[in-house]
Amino acid sequence: MMNEVYVAGVGMTAFRKPGNHPSYELMAADAVCQALADASIAYEDVQEAYAGYVYGDSTAGQRALYEIGLSGIPIINVNNNCSTGSTALYLARKAIASGSADCVLALGFEHMSPGALVSQWTDRPSPFDRFDAITNELVGAKHLPLAIRYFAGAGAEHMRRHGTSLATFAKVRAKASRHAANNPLALFRKEVTAQDVLDSPVIQ
Repeated sequence: MMNEVYVAGVGMTAFRKPGNHPSYELMAADAVCQALADASIAYEDVQEAYAGYVYGDSTAGQRALYEIGLSGIPIINVNNNCSTGSTALYLARKAIASGSADCVLALGFEHMSPGALVSQWTDRPSPFDRFDAITNELVGAKHLPLAIRYFAGAGAEHMRRHGTSLATFAKVRAKASRHAANNPLALFRKEVTAQDVLDSPVIQ
């Protein structure tokens, strides 16, 4: 029988542009302290921690949580690209549900470099090689940054398979901007309409 799982507390720092934020361990410690306070528990009550990040050396999760305390708990670092945060939360939930722990921490942080995303390891095959080949077929435009090409490729494939229109994507963007406008921690807080999105310049 699986145990019930509850989110007892949350914490978050403001999103900022790369190069204009505190170091990752300070942002992480701030968010963790907020979550502990929200849950009305001490760090010593936490039995396991799952720290999610992509751009950083191994054991950055330990470095971040050692700002809070040295309690001897297992700290598991999670790297799963855009799914990193949700993967850390998934593993934390599994720990509670399985009965291996009663109180765990799921933490996500990122300290990125300015500019477009690039591969950090160019001396070995990329896990994106096959994905890149498909993206080249769907989008082309190899001169554009990878992230733009990947999401453009995903959007183009969704349009092909499901008949999704640009107007639908524009509505999604407008909805996200409304949420951001009301979130003091969001990076881009300007509200835009679906028509604003459709009228914006095409990246090519």
